[in-house]
Amino acid sequence: MSTFNASGLLPRELVHLDARVADKADAIRQATGLLTAAGCVRPAFEASMLRREAAADTFLGKGIAIPHGMVDERELIQRDGIAVLQVRDGVEWNAGQRAHLVVAIAARSDAHIGILRRLTRLMADDARLAMLARTDDPDALIRALAGVEVAPDEADAPAEDFARRFDWVVDYPSGLHARPATEWAETARRFAARVRVRHGAEAADARNLIALLQLGLRYGDTVTVSADGPDAADALATLRIVLAGLSAREKADAEKAERKRRAAAGAWQPPGAAEAVTGVGASPGLAIGRLHRLHAGPMVVPDEPVDLVEAADRLHGALARARDELRAVADDTSRRLGAADAAIFRAQAELLNDPALITLASQHLVEGHGVAWAWHAAVEETAGRLASLGNAVLAGRATDLRDVGHRVLAQIDPALARPAAAEVPAGSILVAEDLTPSDTAGLDAERVVGIVTAQGGPTSHTAILARTLGLPAVVGAGAALAALEAGAPAIVDGSGGRLFLAPSDADLASARAWIAAEEARRAQAAEARALPARTRDGHSVSIGANINLADQAAFAIAQGAEGVGLMRTEFLFLERGETPSEEDQYQAYKAMADALQGRPLVIRALDIGGDKQVAHLELPREENPFLGVRGARLLLRRPELLVPQIRALYRAGRDGAPISVMFPMITSAAELLALRETCERIREELQAPKLPLGIMIEVPSAALLAADLAQHADFFSIGTNDLTQYTLAIDRQNPVLAPEADSLHPAVLRLIGLTVQGAHMHGRWVGVCGGLAGDPHGAALLAGLGVDELSMTPRDIPAVKERLRAAELPALQALARQALAAPDAAAVRALADGGEGA
Repeated sequence: MSTFNASGLLPRELVHLDARVADKADAIRQATGLLTAAGCVRPAFEASMLRREAAADTFLGKGIAIPHGMVDERELIQRDGIAVLQVRDGVEWNAGQRAHLVVAIAARSDAHIGILRRLTRLMADDARLAMLARTDDPDALIRALAGVEVAPDEADAPAEDFARRFDWVVDYPSGLHARPATEWAETARRFAARVRVRHGAEAADARNLIALLQLGLRYGDTVTVSADGPDAADALATLRIVLAGLSAREKADAEKAERKRRAAAGAWQPPGAAEAVTGVGASPGLAIGRLHRLHAGPMVVPDEPVDLVEAADRLHGALARARDELRAVADDTSRRLGAADAAIFRAQAELLNDPALITLASQHLVEGHGVAWAWHAAVEETAGRLASLGNAVLAGRATDLRDVGHRVLAQIDPALARPAAAEVPAGSILVAEDLTPSDTAGLDAERVVGIVTAQGGPTSHTAILARTLGLPAVVGAGAALAALEAGAPAIVDGSGGRLFLAPSDADLASARAWIAAEEARRAQAAEARALPARTRDGHSVSIGANINLADQAAFAIAQGAEGVGLMRTEFLFLERGETPSEEDQYQAYKAMADALQGRPLVIRALDIGGDKQVAHLELPREENPFLGVRGARLLLRRPELLVPQIRALYRAGRDGAPISVMFPMITSAAELLALRETCERIREELQAPKLPLGIMIEVPSAALLAADLAQHADFFSIGTNDLTQYTLAIDRQNPVLAPEADSLHPAVLRLIGLTVQGAHMHGRWVGVCGGLAGDPHGAALLAGLGVDELSMTPRDIPAVKERLRAAELPALQALARQALAAPDAAAVRALADGGEGA
């Protein structure tokens, strides 16, 4: 029977049986001594392990503790190693926790992951754990931790590959995390075949997101993807394309993160010896503020059983509503912060499709438990498994799972919704045990200046969102945060990963000077953002923002928006479990207009259908919803949706709001005339002023009929995302074909050109509110085609303005002519390299 040899992670000399220890610190000292003697660590690693104990609970449970060093002190580790102390009488680890096996870990790489997985499995076998705590055979511990011998409940042989298969080496720099794993699972579910992903002896159903994540795949790992079933060959061919196709994006994201890390180098240093709590820098920057503690409080979920059939219906209804809500959050995040951050919430929605999670909740229902209790227990059990694997990426997914689990709980029973946080005082440094992605995305960046959490890691979704929001953040600061006084002054250093307490006058002066220098740099950039998008020869293009809510307006304006080119009203429907009333809508539109302070506001009428489904509207299921009843087609068939919205819009217009209204998915003049007739009738009833009524150009028929439609529409706004998918017959949500759904395809550009010509023939202006508007090269082409207004995600505005200000109109027009004559989208993109002087 094989065991680790002397060069492995756990040779015999690193196992100490029947250790006599005085306390936890002594146990750590003895374990570090074993690792030091074996050449695994430097002597200073003992202090690093003790600092980790102050920052985090390393008691795994069932009598097992796993002390290890600080993440940012890995330079103290000379080679990977594990030392085991068997403490037969046990040692108190924390209050109420007694450790009998102390497994000390020194790991620069992920070599210890197998040991940690084995530990979590051993915890299910109480009898074996009791034996290991008393054994006189060191090989018994080695075998147990190496997984050479398995407990009876794990005696199954490793999963075998199906007959059809291919091997692939993971080349994602960050390994397989939630966002690419979501696309793997979505692709696998499109086929009837069973698809398995295997790494070593571990295998996962490719349709199961959590199972894929639990493989813990890292850069350089080799996986075997195999399939069995009638469409197995197609499934494997498609997955091969998807797996490899994501590489470029993952590498680009990693490079972007590395550039940010390099830019964050050179953290501020206080002039004196300031007291500090140390964690891990998660979002760069420096801020002075007062500590404001967020108390989550324990979640108490009542167990109230109901009839099993009713319970199943309630659970699945809550899941459907939560998915709708997450789609709305992803949509909102995309427009405020960008597509990459929106993918966080799309990945969260995918967690709700996990069959193992739903099965576990259903098992609890069958056992006679209540709906809320069963769901909460399933989430906690699954999240607990993810968090216990010793992998920072998987621990982050546990946080995501709990976050999305709370959304479902609120749908099951509104009384279980997380209470709205009390208003945060201006200038607050938030201190919390942890923050979920939902908490972070909803922070008011005008009042919060920084974040410090006891838990979490720099790769978590919460950390990503903090970086996007520009908030300095420190994570993993540990238990020391619990003793901090609320309201006390502090300095948070997100670059160095420190929270400075009781800063002196000299510290504050130094920090203010550092912040002032950074603000001066940002102010210079802000001045450029505020300048109009006017070419060097004086041609202007209006720049708007795509946002959903009034509280996003200030940020959009700060980024350089001259108004809102697209307010998507479906968010009002997606974020709640019932249709908003006329009054609710009126207040939302009025609030947006007030926030813009007289700037133009284009509001799109309800655009439901296609990829945006609202459970409470009870729309009929369609085989192909993108070609079904959506947009204007739905509004004309559902007057109970159309009329309250139009009334609310005209009421806001009657208050003086500079509103323009546009209707989505218009395919013919008849649809537009019918909608105009309804609008005019309501306007007369309310004695409201006329509002400009425009249409979205999203289908080829509308572009081809632009000259005719312009006789009845006051303006056009081109939705390039939909226009591209309808022109190229590519579902933009298809993970295999999505890279080919390129809005720079010459066919799409020619339709845009026809739209502009038709509109200008009748003196109508044309905007673009699709993704192409936020691409600097795309914006240059659109300006060259004669587009009058561009509306985009706020964060894209500065780069687009800079590109247009550096150009002259004749050069942009020449660039557009080249694009129209190009053979494909790749050739159009290549024009960017030679067109910088355009």
